[in-house]
Amino acid sequence: MKSFCTALMICSTALGQTYTAERLSIEGVENIRLADAARGIEVFVAPSLGNNAWRMRVRGEDVLWAPYSGPAELKMKPAQGGNPFLAPWANRLDGDAYFANGKKYLLNPELGNFRRDQNGRPIHGLLVYSNAWEVTEVQAGPGGAQTTSRLEFYRYPDLMAQFPFAHVLWMTHRLKDGELEVRLRVENLAREPMPLAIGFHPYFRLADAPRDDWQVRVPARERVVLSAELLPTGERRAAGLPDPVLLRGTHLDDVFTGLVRERDGRAEFRVRGNKQQISVLFGPGYPVAVVYAPKGRNFICFEPMTAVTNAFNLAHAGRYPELQSVPPGGSWEASFWIRPEGF
Repeated sequence: MKSFCTALMICSTALGQTYTAERLSIEGVENIRLADAARGIEVFVAPSLGNNAWRMRVRGEDVLWAPYSGPAELKMKPAQGGNPFLAPWANRLDGDAYFANGKKYLLNPELGNFRRDQNGRPIHGLLVYSNAWEVTEVQAGPGGAQTTSRLEFYRYPDLMAQFPFAHVLWMTHRLKDGELEVRLRVENLAREPMPLAIGFHPYFRLADAPRDDWQVRVPARERVVLSAELLPTGERRAAGLPDPVLLRGTHLDDVFTGLVRERDGRAEFRVRGNKQQISVLFGPGYPVAVVYAPKGRNFICFEPMTAVTNAFNLAHAGRYPELQSVPPGGSWEASFWIRPEGF
């Protein structure tokens, strides 16, 4: 296969595989396209729209679900789909304040940079649709195709006003050997430990079977008990799920801990139709999973999380000792992988 490169496209042909990485404009929005021609996989990342990998396709078939047709509609009418990044807190807080390192910090609603759920709780942090990401790398080689972007959180007063921990985020999307790795690095520039309650909210779809026939694997020993407002009570119970879970008649919006890991340290969540299958593999940095599969909707979410919902306040109350943090001047890094098969 002929391989060529331009200033905007980087290509590599090796061992029967062709990886490409290119910067291009789609509907007036900058995108990074990663592709594996040998397997027919392509991934589109929109840095200015939350650095969201809003589309992943295998041989023309969508793996990620989204309610928008493309990046222009996402920009005009922001809605969750693809693979949103949730930070500096994922899921809900139980009020307009949170605790960190024994101190209480208040959110300022007048800044207008966070959303609320149906019960008025602050949800999913500040960065879901952020345009503050800067592309630092686009490359392809025998090791795959990848792009890295950086968000210098500390440079934005409106962000620091809500979460006053100076830090830098690095996110890498790497396509290799039929898997998309999403790697996140957090560098804490503050003089105090930075609590970590962040995560991703990817939406997945299958096309070869109706949603009610999908079979789901949830490798978890424990389920977090939630209130009617989907806030953890501090109690945990046995997960109590069959393997597999058939989605017919099933609604899932649950938080799981005690993940069961393979020898490589990854926990493999999976949804399967007739032949199509999507596996989401959580690295060790993600000890918590949210699984969301509402009735009547043609998607399922396997959400890698560093902590349970409302972790800042639960930890302060002594009901969540597992909260991770990044030491002053230190860093934290973790990955999860998306592996489509049978497409």
